[in-house]
Amino acid sequence: GKDLLIYGKKLGNVFIGVQPSFGYEGDPMRLLFSKSASPHHGFAAYYTYVEKVFDADAVLHFGTHGSLEFMPGKQVGMSGQCYPDRLISQIPNLYYYAANNPSEATIAKRRSYASTISYLTPPAENAGLYKGLKDLGELIKSYQSLRENSQRGAAIVNSIISSARTCNLDKDITDLPQESFDAKEFTIEQRDEVVGKVYKCLMDIESRLLPCGLHTIGVPPSAEEAIATLVNIAGIDRPEDKIKALPRIISESIDRNIEEIYRNANNGKLSDVELLQKITLATRAATRALVQKSTDVNGRVTTVNPLFKQGMSFLNVLTGGSPLKKALSENGFNNVSEEDLTPLNDYLEFCLKQVVADNEVGGLLNALEGRYIIPGPGGDPIRNPDVLPTGKNMHGLDPQSIPTAAAVDVAKVVVDRLLERMKQDSGEYPSSVAFTLWGTDNIKTYGESLGQVLMLIGVRPVPDALGRVNKLELIPLEQLGRPRIDVVVTCSGVFRDLFINQMNLLDRAVKMAAEADEPLEMNYVRRNALEQAKEFSISIRDAATRIFSNAAGSYSANVGLTIENGGWENEKQLQDQFINRKGFAFNADRPGQMELQTDLFKSSLKKVDLTFQNLDSSEISLTDVSHYYDSDPTKVVS
Repeated sequence: GKDLLIYGKKLGNVFIGVQPSFGYEGDPMRLLFSKSASPHHGFAAYYTYVEKVFDADAVLHFGTHGSLEFMPGKQVGMSGQCYPDRLISQIPNLYYYAANNPSEATIAKRRSYASTISYLTPPAENAGLYKGLKDLGELIKSYQSLRENSQRGAAIVNSIISSARTCNLDKDITDLPQESFDAKEFTIEQRDEVVGKVYKCLMDIESRLLPCGLHTIGVPPSAEEAIATLVNIAGIDRPEDKIKALPRIISESIDRNIEEIYRNANNGKLSDVELLQKITLATRAATRALVQKSTDVNGRVTTVNPLFKQGMSFLNVLTGGSPLKKALSENGFNNVSEEDLTPLNDYLEFCLKQVVADNEVGGLLNALEGRYIIPGPGGDPIRNPDVLPTGKNMHGLDPQSIPTAAAVDVAKVVVDRLLERMKQDSGEYPSSVAFTLWGTDNIKTYGESLGQVLMLIGVRPVPDALGRVNKLELIPLEQLGRPRIDVVVTCSGVFRDLFINQMNLLDRAVKMAAEADEPLEMNYVRRNALEQAKEFSISIRDAATRIFSNAAGSYSANVGLTIENGGWENEKQLQDQFINRKGFAFNADRPGQMELQTDLFKSSLKKVDLTFQNLDSSEISLTDVSHYYDSDPTKVVS
């Protein structure tokens, strides 16, 4: 009992070790009831060995993320009683961290004194279609050429319906006809609508980006790998830089609005689904053409050849225009103007330089030598290419500056679409919507999720003269044009640490709506809060508590860990675990306190009609990480 095992291997003056686990993964009682996770003896011994026995000059935590910075203690301003401080002690802490995860990188800085060095996320490529999905795509192509043939067209639609159900697409297309239905009973417009919805679903699957393996530190993406990133960069409007997205430029060249095309495609209008796919393929081809002009014989981009240094003004005009223009013409879009393409072309060339640049090893060497590491923002490289090149000392943003006006504008569009869809599907507005807020998402989007919560309630954030968002105003019902929708907001532990002021803002917004003297049929927040005030014999302000998270110093619901380790017997145990760990309420009237209010939490969740969470990232989706499931409040209350 006097010896402790340290996992690792010494290679000269380098020790490569494996950080121990939290130590409670296999203990269902600790997972269920413990509000914190104090390190076990092996965890403490590991860092004692590194500092006292191996006598390390520095520690490099490699990869995102470890356990050290999530050990119990204060959220900020560590003291000698906080476990992260006691464990890392005097050792300089260097940390390779994924560039797209600034929120947890900030936790590593605040709680374990880390100097973070960003690294690139894995290269991605389009998922494509395979097996039954590919066969379904071929059926749709056959229908496009035979749609006006009443016999063969209807027969192909029957096959499309059967194949779509075999591929489980009926889970996404809820109004897909049954296999027993005969498409001969449909008009050609109705057949087009069915095929359009299936085609749109297929294109969503085909276009999804999938990570290709793991990123190797110090190895920039190849030209082929850079194309997928640039295609996504080209697909975003950047009004602050007066740059239009390439799909918008293409659609305007044929006198169409890209928003209308997106909307019609989502509704299954076959002609616009086909047009959207054509625009998508043209965007990929044009981006590939831009990258290929700078690609060397080894398939890498070492020097970006600017367009105008190649004699664009005269030579390219004679040969059909710039590489972007020529690629678009070859894909059927001949009227795109060079004037619209030039700002985008310049921006994409800049982004290509950033994508293939590399300072990841250089940043580490500077850190080991005690030199200055260039700081830079973290976030999604597609939304914000200033994240690149990697190898920077990553930082987040001013938490008091979000949500920005641009984020609120985007949030309003998303909320309007969500409510429009709910009204279309169920015939009425939802009484309450559950939100899950993460720190990383809100840093990347500058607070879009916060804006979505506020827009549902019908409250507008108001920045002060310095740009700090600390005031609110109710949007009049006449202007809102719909009821105020109630919300239940579950915040991650990281969000709580980084954005406590924004939790205050949201709680004040809900209370403001609950206290508004308005008809209950137009204010679901007030209606629900009045019912809960009566149920629990509390004031309407306390009943309007809707912002919940973990206890201070605690993170995660640990539902994923419980399932992974088999430490559960029935669904109610998982429900209780989620409620007990996530049921700590934030109340702006009692700052600095997070009180466990499971009854109010459960009462609020019972009124929820749907759960909403922003998927802001192009490289991570629902099935890529277990945290989406772990933090999802859907069906937590029976």
